[in-house]
Amino acid sequence: MQKPSFEQNGGTYRTVGDYRIPNITLPTEASKSFGMWGLKRKDYLMQHRRVMFNIMLMNGTLWTHLAEVDEQTSDMFSRLVEKMKVNEGITEQLKADNQMEWVARMNNIEARAREIVNHELIFTA
Repeated sequence: MQKPSFEQNGGTYRTVGDYRIPNITLPTEASKSFGMWGLKRKDYLMQHRRVMFNIMLMNGTLWTHLAEVDEQTSDMFSRLVEKMKVNEGITEQLKADNQMEWVARMNNIEARAREIVNHELIFTA
């Protein structure tokens, strides 16, 4: 009798009661920390790209991917906010002269930057 392909490829089984269960473990992945952007990407993958999420989880690349996306998105967000501040003339002098105007304009800039990074990096396949 020919061995199952699992055993031919080096797989082993353990016996539990009357059943033979394959010894399968997920690859270990270096624990990487990530922030808000990584969590948003993880939620997106879990809800809308379930197969991709499971493949990366089983390959051991999910946490690395989330940490990379988090870092890229943080950098892009910071650069966009700074560039928009310069383009729209938002300065520390405006902050000193009219705080409410400064806050309103900064909130607007940050909202637009969030939309851009979400579209470009978070909610993509």
